[in-house]
Amino acid sequence: MKRAIVHMDLDTFFVSCERLTNTKLNGIPLIIGGGDRGVVASCSYEARTFGVRSAMPIKMAIRLCPQAKIIKGDMELYSKLSHDVTQIIEEKAPVVEKASIDEHYLDITGMDKFYGCFKWSNELAYTITKETGLPITFALSVNKTVSKIGTGESKQKGNLEIPDDKVKHFLNPLSIQKIPGVGDVTFQLLSRIGIRHIQTLSEMPAEVLQQMIGKNGLELWKKANGIDNNPVEPYKERKSLSTEQTFIQDSIDIITMKSILIGMVEKLAFQLRSEQWLTSTVVVKIKYANFDTQTKQSKIGYTSADHILIKTVTELFDKLYDRRMRLRMIGINFNGLVRGTYQINLFEDTIEMISLYQALDKMKKRFGFSSVGRADSILKNKL
Repeated sequence: MKRAIVHMDLDTFFVSCERLTNTKLNGIPLIIGGGDRGVVASCSYEARTFGVRSAMPIKMAIRLCPQAKIIKGDMELYSKLSHDVTQIIEEKAPVVEKASIDEHYLDITGMDKFYGCFKWSNELAYTITKETGLPITFALSVNKTVSKIGTGESKQKGNLEIPDDKVKHFLNPLSIQKIPGVGDVTFQLLSRIGIRHIQTLSEMPAEVLQQMIGKNGLELWKKANGIDNNPVEPYKERKSLSTEQTFIQDSIDIITMKSILIGMVEKLAFQLRSEQWLTSTVVVKIKYANFDTQTKQSKIGYTSADHILIKTVTELFDKLYDRRMRLRMIGINFNGLVRGTYQINLFEDTIEMISLYQALDKMKKRFGFSSVGRADSILKNKL
């Protein structure tokens, strides 16, 4: 039985959310982001006609479209509406994977026997828009890669169905940039040897591609040929991330304990970004030598950034540790999690800061978490 995989993508999600709460924003160039040195988190189609794009520096976006209205963004609103959409989908689809705050994969294999998969998907999309007011686009195909690429094309052509015998015909003329995971570096590398379209890439020997770009070469070749056996993973909402450390000997060494806390933040923040989570509540926990346990928490703007979380954790620790008594354990907890990525949610950060985090995360994923870190966390193994 051929698989039937749907990819659903909420159109310009942040912009659509803002327009639900303020109809005066309809039809005008709109940019979601913040700070003079920040980046564009999202933008309306009206702004895109002027060349504005996501992840572009705000200053550049304003130069391209000076008449645009700039809004900082409201992650709490976006999270709530995303949750509403997920609930509707989960009530109707047999298997759902929430890939990000604004996109879902659905495995509806076998439903064509009873109803017709494309008709069913159309009706679900209609229901979502009717009940939430949010526009949504989808594509239906035989695997996650083709359906995701199809959704990108659907925004211009309308919702698409790409059956198995039409996959190659659909993919071949498209730019290799349409393939999920092909970034600017890979695109430039392949462009230099004349590989700009998916058909050319699909006809290239997989071994040669692997030699050029490493272990991901084979996966890229498979995607270019419409091959993707990855399952739709059932969606489970994570509630929190936490870690703690009990000392071998009770300690009153504040400097070392703060260093340990910084190391904890680095590790959990990296996990947040890797799994595409943002936290809104930070909790610090301490246990004194007499086993008295205390916690203190702080609400913050949704983030997964080390420097914001480290500042919050150290401030909480300073307020919490108010006795001259030895500690036997310290810990931190990030909760109030929502789906989202660092790049689109640090509304106040600079493009330089975002680039730094991306570079650090890339090194950690390639060489291991301990390959790079902050100097102020080097004392963490002393206790």
